[in-house]
Amino acid sequence: MTTAAFVSTVLALLLAPGPTNTLMGIAGAQRGLARVARLLPAELAGYLTAILPLAFLGAGLLEQMPALAVGLKLAAAGWIMVLATALWRAPGSDGESRDIGARRIYVTTVLNPKALILGLVLLPAPQDPAFATRLGMFCLMVIGAALAWGCAGILAQAGNGGRERLQGVQRVASVWLAFVSISLVFGLIRV
Repeated sequence: MTTAAFVSTVLALLLAPGPTNTLMGIAGAQRGLARVARLLPAELAGYLTAILPLAFLGAGLLEQMPALAVGLKLAAAGWIMVLATALWRAPGSDGESRDIGARRIYVTTVLNPKALILGLVLLPAPQDPAFATRLGMFCLMVIGAALAWGCAGILAQAGNGGRERLQGVQRVASVWLAFVSISLVFGLIRV
């Protein structure tokens, strides 16, 4: 895969709506770009936690243990539904919105289905001389995508609307995450 093809494919995947991007957008809407920037290490760590073992061991391991792939997808679907429920309920009954924290970003990113595609398909094999360069490029693209989603969250809060608009954004995000979760489960049933 050429560098241009790698960059365009990874950017398209990273910028697509998904669980981590949804949380980064909500974090931007809640607390601004500085909060999103503080969450970047958690997102990067989550992707690397998922991608590096997949790149080094993944393809062979998933071929030998297909139930592991099903288990990972079910875990991802379950976690995404938990996030959808939490976002639907936020802000809390006390009127305080629940901040998106580093732990939530990390776990969501580890379980993000995008990590499977990145680790098993898009990154070159670890023995490939381009692996380190592509991994570094990937990390930069993760930062760019997270900041873009954080900015989208900030823009959703522009003007008047305050807490009501934030709650509306969170509800839309909740419905989207529920759809992603259900789609993952249906994808497993069809296979």
